[in-house]
Amino acid sequence: MIAYTEYLTMRTEKRYEIIDITDHVERFRNTANLTDGLILVSAMHITASVFVNDHESGLWSDIMTWLEELAPSKPEYLHHRTGEDNADAHLKRMLLGHQVIVPVTQGKLDVGPWERVHYGEFDGQRPKRILLKAIGV
Repeated sequence: MIAYTEYLTMRTEKRYEIIDITDHVERFRNTANLTDGLILVSAMHITASVFVNDHESGLWSDIMTWLEELAPSKPEYLHHRTGEDNADAHLKRMLLGHQVIVPVTQGKLDVGPWERVHYGEFDGQRPKRILLKAIGV
């Protein structure tokens, strides 16, 4: 049985961004020497997300549009009374979630043919960490 942990630091160029991190997860699986088990991928910041979906630019644009419709950037959030301006980022994170579990079978990420692991950033342009934890054999 193995339990192995690493941290990936992300720093986006934009305030709102989606980044495919599947290759990072696969490199981590290889480093952990995990052949059968699970990898937890968890955003360690309250304005960032980790989710599984297709790597397709039109879909990414649709996701960002949908998030903005449900949790628009606007000045009247009560959270902004704290001096922050990122209440919408907290809400967007809640919609997409903060972590996923990726199964590993026979030394490979066991995901569907179009599934990729993504990092969603909603208050970017500064360093944030992602936890990668492998458990299995």
